[in-house]
Amino acid sequence: MGRPISIAVAGAGLVGKRHAEAIRAAGADIGLCAIVDPVPSGEALAEQYGVPWHRSLDALFSGEHPDGVILATPNQMHSEGAMACITAGIPALVEKPFAVDVGAAETVVAAAEKAGVALLTGHHRRHNPLIRRARAELEAGAIGRVISVHVNAWLYKPEEYFEAGWRREPGAGPVFLNLIHDIDVLHYLAGAIETVYAMVSSSVRKNPVEETSVIALRFADGVLGTINVSDTIVAPWSWETTARENPAYPPTNQVCYMIGGTHGSLELPGLRVWRNRGKRSWWEPLCAEQLTHDFGDPLVHQIRQFASVIRGEEMPLCSGRDGLEALRVVDAVKKSATTGQTTSLQRPLAANVSGTPN
Repeated sequence: MGRPISIAVAGAGLVGKRHAEAIRAAGADIGLCAIVDPVPSGEALAEQYGVPWHRSLDALFSGEHPDGVILATPNQMHSEGAMACITAGIPALVEKPFAVDVGAAETVVAAAEKAGVALLTGHHRRHNPLIRRARAELEAGAIGRVISVHVNAWLYKPEEYFEAGWRREPGAGPVFLNLIHDIDVLHYLAGAIETVYAMVSSSVRKNPVEETSVIALRFADGVLGTINVSDTIVAPWSWETTARENPAYPPTNQVCYMIGGTHGSLELPGLRVWRNRGKRSWWEPLCAEQLTHDFGDPLVHQIRQFASVIRGEEMPLCSGRDGLEALRVVDAVKKSATTGQTTSLQRPLAANVSGTPN
């Protein structure tokens, strides 16, 4: 146990509630100190946990000085909330997407780095023990040189999901809301993405936002990748339905990531490595090695790491800059789909994507 850390949660929606639960489960040295949300549900959540309720971050900072803040507010409020935390000198963990546009994200990252305030992005999958084990195996050369990666993200969002009108509008499709997590995992496992080519379709619901996208990727080290995402397909192949991270999604025993190398292939989240028994050849038998990993709620692991960052014991596993880089890729996907051209990633801020060398 380290020195006690107090964390406030801004946003009392579904994600904010999960963060509050994770803080309570993270250990006796980490405590929930406040809920920030102007609506009655915020007051109710604060009462449930027996902590103060504030209508705004300004109100919080005028009366308290938490060690850290988790921003689980609506996407459009992320950059404003992050800047408020930076101005107050308080480390912040910003839920994904880090901001609604690249320009706002760049401004926030630059401000945090200038002020020396720790800024983290809530791409919690990096904190999943199985992803940490996968990265360690890739770094150790378990499948040789990584050549190609594939992500499948097929799921079906029911009609009631779209009763909130904003979910039918540009910026709310599966690329922005769902795939950004997968992009961050690819950055973590395979390095920086350099170019993208994307096609999108909305042929089923005919809303003015994509519902299906196929994306081709080129990584900095020459790795090639593909992503196929849709929220109109009934299927078992998505992270939500395979990783067992969130009990809201009925689990399956399928896989959704495949990483191929010169000496083998890795499937996730099953964490199995496929290799030839002897000579590498498609005529030779393949064997599968089941790797093991620790189990645990990635959100709880994320809270513990946030506390370590606040104490100065660790660097962020997923920094604000990492959140910016994932956002750049999503922006490039949008541009490519609009223009029909391959889009290169533009990084005016020096990029330091937390990938693994091949």
